[in-house]
Amino acid sequence: MSGNIFFSASLSLAYTAYFVGTASPGPSNLAIMSIAANHGRKAALAFALGVISGSMFWATVATVGISAALIAWSHFIVAIKIIGGLYLLWLAFKSGRTALATAAATSPKREQPEKLTSLYTRGALLHLTNPKAILVWVSIVALSPNNSGSAYGTVIPGCAVIGCLVFSGYAVLFSMDSVRRLYIRTRRALEGCLAVVFGVAGIRLLAWPSR
Repeated sequence: MSGNIFFSASLSLAYTAYFVGTASPGPSNLAIMSIAANHGRKAALAFALGVISGSMFWATVATVGISAALIAWSHFIVAIKIIGGLYLLWLAFKSGRTALATAAATSPKREQPEKLTSLYTRGALLHLTNPKAILVWVSIVALSPNNSGSAYGTVIPGCAVIGCLVFSGYAVLFSMDSVRRLYIRTRRALEGCLAVVFGVAGIRLLAWPSR
């Protein structure tokens, strides 16, 4: 009985930690909001699917026991830091350019969307190039009772469902006409905030110690 209670408590803690991490405002969520308002629901869902895929990749890495080796492999972390930091700075530049565009705040028409495969790739890269994602999943896996395989089999699918609900929820919400109109009226400010978030994240990632 106590084992079942511990198992349930550990799962609840893991799910709560993942929900807070995914639902809290951050680069991925802000990017999904922007894409949903500018390009529509399908584009935002494709991007969100890429983010979820990146998260599940690091989940698999952590659960098969090679996360510690990746963390210890300093050259790998340095490469991910540089690539991820530069990618975030590039996203900051794009958002900043949009915020400064003359017609950015008043255009009522949706922009021509990118290919769904391209949006999916962008979402995956946004998550795959963040080495802190490894540490997040290492922490979540550590919450599993006795690091058991059965716990992994519950934690990962449960977190996948949570991630799908959160990220797709942002995509659906910000593609709604009423929310999109509100976004259009405040687009300059929101894109400016997105540029700041991406920029700060990129700089912090480049400055993040490898060990």
